[in-house]
Amino acid sequence: MTDVLIVGGGIGGLALAQGLRKHGITVAVYERDRRRDDRVDRYRLAINPAGSRSLRACLPDRHWRAFTDTAGRPGGGFGFLGADLRPLVLVEDAVMHPDSPDPAERAYPVDRATLRGVLLDGLDDAVHYGKAFDRYELTADGRPTAHFADGTSATGDVLVGADGINSRVRAQYLPSATQRDAGAVGVGLKLPLNDDTRAWLPARLTEGMNLILTGAPHFLFTSVFERQMSVGDDYLLCAFVGRNDVFPSRPERLDGPRLKAYVAELITGWHPALRRLIDECPPDEVSAFPFQASDRLAPWAPSRVTVLGDAVHGMPPAGGNGANTALRDAALLTRQLFRADGGHLPLLEAIGDYETEMREYGFQAVELAMRTLRQGMMSNPVNVGLTRGWFSLCTIAPPLRRMTFGASWAKISAPRHWERAATG
Repeated sequence: MTDVLIVGGGIGGLALAQGLRKHGITVAVYERDRRRDDRVDRYRLAINPAGSRSLRACLPDRHWRAFTDTAGRPGGGFGFLGADLRPLVLVEDAVMHPDSPDPAERAYPVDRATLRGVLLDGLDDAVHYGKAFDRYELTADGRPTAHFADGTSATGDVLVGADGINSRVRAQYLPSATQRDAGAVGVGLKLPLNDDTRAWLPARLTEGMNLILTGAPHFLFTSVFERQMSVGDDYLLCAFVGRNDVFPSRPERLDGPRLKAYVAELITGWHPALRRLIDECPPDEVSAFPFQASDRLAPWAPSRVTVLGDAVHGMPPAGGNGANTALRDAALLTRQLFRADGGHLPLLEAIGDYETEMREYGFQAVELAMRTLRQGMMSNPVNVGLTRGWFSLCTIAPPLRRMTFGASWAKISAPRHWERAATG
């Protein structure tokens, strides 16, 4: 029986652990956080059909039901708005992700911390905290041994690096892999949605997702999270994203009040409700994140060590595909390791097939994220004018709207050949 070691207890690593355990494969997760609740997972995620399909493949039935039960209320579409909050174009949910009778082919807004709780459920004996990865070595028979900063080690048949964009597993396994500054910084904010805030928020900001575009090298994204069940609070996720040069040096070192003040100064002249939104976000819910993107990798020879998620194809959060792509990795690697465990494929062939497919869709997602980021920060007056004119045409011509916006959402989350085979 295959014995799998996973370094990193984020969404991708935990989904892989659930999938492997579901298929009877022994798994252990090594997480550098010292306790389960050390990680501050504050914000909403948009799980698209690729992510939903992957979760359904990895999760036991009870966990899948917990995921759908705790997901937020869908709906509201995607609005492109000006700084005065007048709509430039509103893209309906049916254009982004056409409704499907199969719950695993739908899109879901989810709270990141809630999803992580679902993924951790039942893994208490498999997740080991306080295990900062140091290095790995291969035994005489080729099996990987992971060494941790506390002096302990663990040996398995396969080692999976799921330890994020600064992955130490990838640094050793693929030393030629590089990531670049994506040229932008994101400031995450979170406004509670309650009777008081709903009373002054413009109606469009209390539903769906919105992108405020101004022709400046920065933009504001908002997204509502409303729980279907009366557990926890509703909130409005906000992400102010700007080109590096609109921020001071090392913005991630600024505290919440200073970040809020800086963003408020940049949006002077925008709709007063947007300034108030920034003012009323609790300072302890505000933080800055410099964006990075992984460079496309040339193929490499497979081994008993592999990587998934941001550890191999990290991307800025523009477009919301990072978590979905990591979940797809988890589902595919689960499938491949199960096939190897059952004797249907040699282990290295199974891992190599995973890596070949993962590189293709993973770096497509990176490239889409970078295009989306550049479009949001567009400041050339000619390009801005053309974009606004096209949005106006899309508003009055539904077929044009579907052609313009539906293709990118549908393409990135459409079933891959192996996903169709799994459900066909």
